[in-house]
Parts: sequence; C-alpha cells; structure tokens
Amino acid sequence: MTIAIAGAQDLKTFRIYNPGANAPEDIKKAVTAAKEQNKHVLVQVGGNWCIWCARFDQFTKTDPAADSLLKRAYIVYHLNYSKENKNLPVLAAYGYPQRFGFPVFLILDKNGKLIHIQNSGYLEEGKGYSKEKVADFLINWAPDALDPEKYKE
Repeated sequence: MTIAIAGAQDLKTFRIYNPGANAPEDIKKAVTAAKEQNKHVLVQVGGNWCIWCARFDQFTKTDPAADSLLKRAYIVYHLNYSKENKNLPVLAAYGYPQRFGFPVFLILDKNGKLIHIQNSGYLEEGKGYSKEKVADFLINWAPDALDPEKYKE
C-alpha cells in the first residue's frame, strides 16, 4: 500500500529543517538522548525545499506503524541541507551521504557511531512511501535487531 501525500503547495508550510541549527551540537544531544533511552538516532538529511522529505515526514506522522516504530526505537534529527546551510563538514564526517539524494537517512548507534546510510529511493513506492519497506528498514536497524543476544543459539 502506498501513501501519497504532500503536493507542491504543502512545501509552503513544510518547515522541519532549521538552516541555522548547530548540527554538530544537536546531533550530540540526540546521541545523548539515544544513549539514555537505549535507542538509535535516525538523522533525516534534507531540506524544507524537498518534496520527498515532506512526504516522508507526513508518512511517518500518519502511518501508525511507522510512527510507533520511530517512537519506540529512534531519536529523530532533521539535518538541514539547503543553499543557506549545506552542513558539508557534518556530511563529510558521515561519508558524504548526500550522494544518494534527499532525503537520505543515517542511523547512528547510541554512541554516535554511523552504522547505516539508507538511500530513501529504495523505500519509495509510486508518489509515496511503501509501508512494508519503511517498516522493514526501521525494524532491521533498531537497537534490538542488532543485539548479539538475539542471535545466540
């Protein structure tokens, strides 16, 4: 099933990215919260200009499964990439994830280590996002999915 929401007019009010944010400091705070809550950090890289960023934001707010998975396993941070502030030093530190287009998702463990870069194109379906693909992504990179105890025989 595909959820297709957020037309061009929605970009006029879409403002989840802050070009003036101190991204290194904000990511450090997100990592601290993730450590305290035994979660991972999901960094959504994009901008207020990005229709697919708006669609993902809307999808995760309206799809109960995605919303639940995010709240249970992740601290979400929106890393701005725009003409005002491309955050190039931050992106360089994470291996240039912008090469995959926008949005692109970074998964950081509770210590701030990059453990995955996700090309969002693989999660798309039609003009929206696939419930199954997004759920699979969020489940398979959640902290409990990487718990070694889960895989002992």
